[in-house]
Amino acid sequence: MTTQLYLITPPRIDASFAETLAEALSSGEVAALQIRLKDHAPDEIRQLAPPLIAIAQAHGVAAILNDDAELAAELGCDGVHLGQGDGGVKQARALLGKESTIGVTCHDSRHLAMLAGEAGADYVAFGAFFPTTTKAVTHQADIDLLKWWVEVFELPCVAIGGINLDNAAPLIAARADFIAVSSAVWQYPEGAAAAVIGFNALCAAR
Repeated sequence: MTTQLYLITPPRIDASFAETLAEALSSGEVAALQIRLKDHAPDEIRQLAPPLIAIAQAHGVAAILNDDAELAAELGCDGVHLGQGDGGVKQARALLGKESTIGVTCHDSRHLAMLAGEAGADYVAFGAFFPTTTKAVTHQADIDLLKWWVEVFELPCVAIGGINLDNAAPLIAARADFIAVSSAVWQYPEGAAAAVIGFNALCAAR
């Protein structure tokens, strides 16, 4: 399976971001969009997220809300991404249904990833692999963890944390199912659409 691109929104956006998102998703293959609006209150997310969800779904991209399974269900998202303190997989599944996508942050831990798999997660996320300005890095994952996971388990894995066009190749070579990218797309000097094209090229070249 070719590594696929998993986009994460900036932590703070305004209404104009929807146009940027549409351009990015129209430019190449993207598997999922995580709506991660950390700098917005829930009521703001209720206003900002629906256009993003609609754009993602119109492009065949899974719309996944960060942290809050209840809000994900309310907004009609395709799934939720859970941190270690955001509730369990089974509770999220009960809220979102069996067809939803539920991912779990597992940092650099084989144990947490195996627990997530046993609980019924649809994917596990490892990281951070590189320094990132998106969030404080308290766990450093290495490529050997990715290699071990894909050799032993069929459950998809996401590599996350500081990934850009200059450092993504080793993660793709290690056969990560998805690479999660945020600022490397939205802050790319030539624009988000050009960044998506670049990541698609890297993934296809594996």
